Amino acid sequence: MPKIKSELYREVVQQAQGLMNGERDLIANLANLSALLWMHLPDINWAGFYLRQDDELVLGPFQGKPACVRIPMGRGVCGTAAKLQQPQLVQDVHQFEGHIACDAASNSEVVLPFYLNGQLAGVLDIDSPSLARFDQDDLEGLQQVVLALQDAMA
Repeated sequence: MPKIKSELYREVVQQAQGLMNGERDLIANLANLSALLWMHLPDINWAGFYLRQDDELVLGPFQGKPACVRIPMGRGVCGTAAKLQQPQLVQDVHQFEGHIACDAASNSEVVLPFYLNGQLAGVLDIDSPSLARFDQDDLEGLQQVVLALQDAMA
């Protein structure tokens, strides 16, 4: 990466806060965040959100190829992150039991749950065509993006 990850994510969070400043529409904020992450994160092939509706996740704003529309809670990386309400950092999606291959080109994935009004609202999902693309620095940086979203919507 041309920039140190901590610097990259600091800039992304600052831009995210600016984009969401005063905006209360969730879809508008998710759309802008998807575009922002797509613009700034190298070596990714999908960045977007799934929104919780009852016992499944439904496709929300994203950047990348068309994606799976509905994911049951507990299925795949996104459904697992939502059900456990814990981030998932997967170095090789093909080794993840129950992986849902929306894009056969994806090889690694990071998924973070986000909350609104104290309730699970959905997940941020980012895929890469490279194995082991994401690490703890990415997880921590993306957690700051999720916190910025939650703060903006509070």
